[in-house]
Amino acid sequence: MDLAEALPLGELAAAFAALPVFPLFDTAYFIISVLYLKYEPGAVEMSRKSPFASWLCAMLHCFGSYILADLLLGEAPMGHFSHNSSVILATAVWYLIFFCPMNLFYKCVSFLPVKLIFVAMKEVVRVRKIAAGVHHAHHLYHHGWFVMMATGWVKGSGVALMSNFEQLLRGVWKPETNEILHMSFPTKASLYGTVLFTLQQTHWLPISEANLIFFFTMFMIVCKVFMTATHSHASPFAPLENLICPFLFGSASSGHPSHHHDHHGASHEVSHPPPPPPPAKSKEELNEGTRKRKAKKAE
Repeated sequence: MDLAEALPLGELAAAFAALPVFPLFDTAYFIISVLYLKYEPGAVEMSRKSPFASWLCAMLHCFGSYILADLLLGEAPMGHFSHNSSVILATAVWYLIFFCPMNLFYKCVSFLPVKLIFVAMKEVVRVRKIAAGVHHAHHLYHHGWFVMMATGWVKGSGVALMSNFEQLLRGVWKPETNEILHMSFPTKASLYGTVLFTLQQTHWLPISEANLIFFFTMFMIVCKVFMTATHSHASPFAPLENLICPFLFGSASSGHPSHHHDHHGASHEVSHPPPPPPPAKSKEELNEGTRKRKAKKAE
């Protein structure tokens, strides 16, 4: 039985799930993606020195999730670029954001009230991509739970997961910014969301796909709009993670006792003062040693 069956949201959720994302929502997705690219240090200078490299980075921001998902499923990574209308639309957005006279287009889309609308529309596309990725992987690997979760995850946050490769195109190498080591809120939310969609697809979660899309999209919109409006980077999952993770995985500061001693062993050896020199021998001891050596030679 569907958990949302008793609520008067069934028809609304179904209509929302059937809402086409191209071209309106896709345009918002491209605008926010390229906007974040322009925020990167050196991105504007690169667009003047090497427009082709800038365009490639913009295409990765717009279509990186599709490329990574196709690679995972053994399909052609260039397949999505066969959609000429999407590529042309993304290219037009890139050109207007970087090269519009007097930065008029950039100033309009980065104006906070307008930007918040585009951020909300982008989350609509993100959740659709997660659901589509899980559904596609379920069609290919009917019992492959981990394949479904991996595909849905990269569909929702593939751009962030490919950030190090995109940095190389801009001539930057920052391995410490690895998204898997330091997950942002969209990456974590995509991971948790793909688990929910996988459970729903395998009939372990008693809710329809349309209702799950609707509720999870509303959650993502509220979180992202609030975080963007307040310029916050705090994850809404942090309180729950701080409560659960120490019980499941231990504290980050705790370590194996033997490792702790081994780690500090060298410092203890260095910090210990050297042993005191042996006491000087008395005159009688020196004379006794001399007599023993002479007796040994005589023998």
